[in-house]
Amino acid sequence: MAFDKSEVEKIAHLARLHISDSEADEVTARIGDILGLIDQMQSVDTDGVEPLAHPLDVVQRLREDVITEKDQRQDLQTLAPNSQDGLYLVPKVLE
Repeated sequence: MAFDKSEVEKIAHLARLHISDSEADEVTARIGDILGLIDQMQSVDTDGVEPLAHPLDVVQRLREDVITEKDQRQDLQTLAPNSQDGLYLVPKVLE
């Protein structure tokens, strides 16, 4: 993908940024390098490669699912100004 200095200047104008000619040249070169790397990565043949959730083949140890706190729902609902059927009632803010 081609990316030239005029596009950098256009984006800088839209973003209301002032960049000098040397900065525009540097940004153009950096973005060109990034886009070149993306093109290089897209050209890799990935047919038959399964997607990974993590690059390392590790299994996370899971703790036992145990209740550690008592249910305080009723206690907290008594503190609320308005509640009904286990839900907190709040004033309507949108019509």
